[in-house]
Order: sequence, then C-alpha cells, then structure tokens
Amino acid sequence: MKDPHDIIRRPVLTEKAYDGFADKRYVFEVAIGANRTEIKQAVETIFGVKVEKVNTLRTLGKIKRQGRHSGRTPEIKKAYVTLKKDSKDIEFFDGMAQ
Repeated sequence: MKDPHDIIRRPVLTEKAYDGFADKRYVFEVAIGANRTEIKQAVETIFGVKVEKVNTLRTLGKIKRQGRHSGRTPEIKKAYVTLKKDSKDIEFFDGMAQ
C-alpha cells in the first residue's frame, strides 16, 4: 500500500476552496496516479475523518514559451473531498475561512 502522505501532496487554498469549508468540502492536490479509493483512504488515515465522496480533476500544464523554445508547466490532479455530515471538521482548515 502506498504511504498516505505520498498520495495527498498539499491543500489547495483558493477562494473557491474556502467557499466549500461550510459544506465540509475540501480540496487537495494529489498524486497523478492516485485513484478515488486511495485518496479516500489517505484522507481518512491522515486527518481521522469520514469521507462521503471524492471527485477528481486533472489539469494539463500550460504551454509556456521562452524565445523559440517552448515547454509545459507541470500537470496536476486535484481531489474535491466531501465529508459525511456526522464527521468532524479537518483541524488544519479551522479558522482559515471566517
């Protein structure tokens, strides 16, 4: 089994993510190869909460140019994690969006 900290890379802290805190919906950047089941188990293990559902989203890197050379920014995968109603909130996010 993969280490949960290798699956969950970092939280995504944007205005849209802050709006979801009231509904117990949190956004994380996750490993590209992680599936929904692995993400659910990792969040439950790390934060000690009960996950209701996980939605994932992959974004391709943008093409950037420097003179005549072009390349891409890194590709990322985000997971929108919704907690169950009877689950506690994630302590890391308490007090961020007030």
